[in-house]
Amino acid sequence: MRGLAETIAELSQRGKTRTRPSRGGEVAGLIEVKGFGFNPGALKMLSYAPQRLAPGAALVVVLHGCTQQATAYACDAGWITLAERFGFALLAPEQSSANNPNRCFNWFEPGDITRGSGEAASIQSMVKHMVRAHDLDCDRVFVTGLSAGGAMTAVMLSVYPETFAAGAVVAGLAFGMANNVQEAFAAMQGRRAGSALGSLVDRAAPTPRRKPRLAIWHGQADGTVASSNAEALALQWTQYHQLSQQPGEVHTRGGWSRSVWRAEDGQAIVEMNLLSGLGHGTPLAAGGDDPIGEVAPFMLEAGVSSSLE
Repeated sequence: MRGLAETIAELSQRGKTRTRPSRGGEVAGLIEVKGFGFNPGALKMLSYAPQRLAPGAALVVVLHGCTQQATAYACDAGWITLAERFGFALLAPEQSSANNPNRCFNWFEPGDITRGSGEAASIQSMVKHMVRAHDLDCDRVFVTGLSAGGAMTAVMLSVYPETFAAGAVVAGLAFGMANNVQEAFAAMQGRRAGSALGSLVDRAAPTPRRKPRLAIWHGQADGTVASSNAEALALQWTQYHQLSQQPGEVHTRGGWSRSVWRAEDGQAIVEMNLLSGLGHGTPLAAGGDDPIGEVAPFMLEAGVSSSLE
């Protein structure tokens, strides 16, 4: 599966001027949006719209990890650079310490991960506001996140599948792996009960006309969220899409392994990327002539950008 940014680029209008903002411009670019609508999860909404954002552009929802802030994550993961380059809008929901002491999205709280309630409903409300306010293409909405934000990405794809064309979970967990803090820590260590994970997604929302695609990224040296959670995600989403449990193809390059499951028409539906030696964080390609992202805590140089790929 091509990455969110690459997919969006192909769908964007051709001939658009591509620019790269300065670092200071990136930080200043995210603005807080108030009064966006239903907000039962009490989240903050931040957004970014490139100067030359065209009607019908795509939207990428970016969900930060624990202890992080939305602006820093959007910048450090390279999303604002990519938004300027490819001409899509960004939505960056932000957690508060009042909701969670470590500012983690509450991916393990039933009241926050059920369709129509809590943090999931707040993020859905923000998406609707962004699409209306900027005249965006509702068929080209994507979501991605790191760690707790990655787990919340799986939540959004599961409980609002009609909203998202695709998503990317980075160092996260499958949907429905925990219903309280104790279960959350067990799941992070790689423990899970049962193998019928796809049914958890099936039961989370009415069947959409189009099921979202999924890319998975995980470091195999992750000591915070065990990399077996990547395999659980792949199992869950291949079951949900009724695909074979065995990937149709596996590509390796250095310490990077990419497994791909395709539909009968050849479209990549589920993709699992495992990076040998990488710890807990978002993979970056911050060096070289065309750097994407900036190394920071939980933002790790890997020679490949999960945001771009």
